[in-house]
Amino acid sequence: MKNYQYIYDYKDHQVYRESFNELAEKTFGINFHLWYEKGCWNDRYICHSYVDGDRVVANVSVNKMTVVRAGKEYRALQIGTVMTHPDYRNQGLSKALMKKIDDRYEGQYDFMYLFANDDVLDFYPKFGFTRMHERNDVLDVRNWEKQPTAQVRKLDPEDRKDFALLQTFAEERVPVSSECGIKDGQHLLMFHFLLGFPESIYLIEEEEIIVLYDEVEGTLHLYDVISRQRVDLKKMLPMIISPHTKEIVFHFVPDYLERGLVEKETDGDALFVRSSVPFATTKLLFPVTSHA
Repeated sequence: MKNYQYIYDYKDHQVYRESFNELAEKTFGINFHLWYEKGCWNDRYICHSYVDGDRVVANVSVNKMTVVRAGKEYRALQIGTVMTHPDYRNQGLSKALMKKIDDRYEGQYDFMYLFANDDVLDFYPKFGFTRMHERNDVLDVRNWEKQPTAQVRKLDPEDRKDFALLQTFAEERVPVSSECGIKDGQHLLMFHFLLGFPESIYLIEEEEIIVLYDEVEGTLHLYDVISRQRVDLKKMLPMIISPHTKEIVFHFVPDYLERGLVEKETDGDALFVRSSVPFATTKLLFPVTSHA
């Protein structure tokens, strides 16, 4: 491997940050500029990169997470934004960056996890990761009645007041699930508000609950429920279903809503985990708005 310079935690270095953004846009079609400019890129998301001159040519990012599993809190590292410029591939750069991360964070976490696409399923087991299967819960609501009095307002993250409201909720929220939830993940939630689901954000005003959802051909995809207190889903769900809703697909593990749920394997990227503690065997589905 050529002697490239290793850099990390450079979000406030304009040249490196812009080069990182360029590579991320080329690789994933994502640009982190708005997330940074809005002040949402905090110290819990850390880039580890190789540069050739001023050009970021490979990256592996770390997200410092507090994960709630079966009611217990764990320190975790989520790996994300793993990418190498096409001109610099097949030089072992990602492997070398994973080793850098292992050395830097040794003893600082209970487990490490990541989501991988089909092209790299054989890569992460080389580093001790084990694939684990997540499952979505699906609820048949054809016999449910919609709550006609609920005031549901669509939020616009580009609106100054709505953005401030989203920030407040992201900072003060309780984990959406006690079975598999996230604390201190406001940086990733704000990323999804701005870039992941900007057209899918709604406020149930009387309940002070923000809900992320889309409905397609009778299937309501419920991505997240953001509140400063525990939410009674049995009470809330009738406020967002329509007369045409047939089923709800949960993209997190719903608490206190077991009757009528049917499990199906997720269609998303594959979850890999490397754990130094016994990993709980209860329902497993990391909230989609916590994905890096």
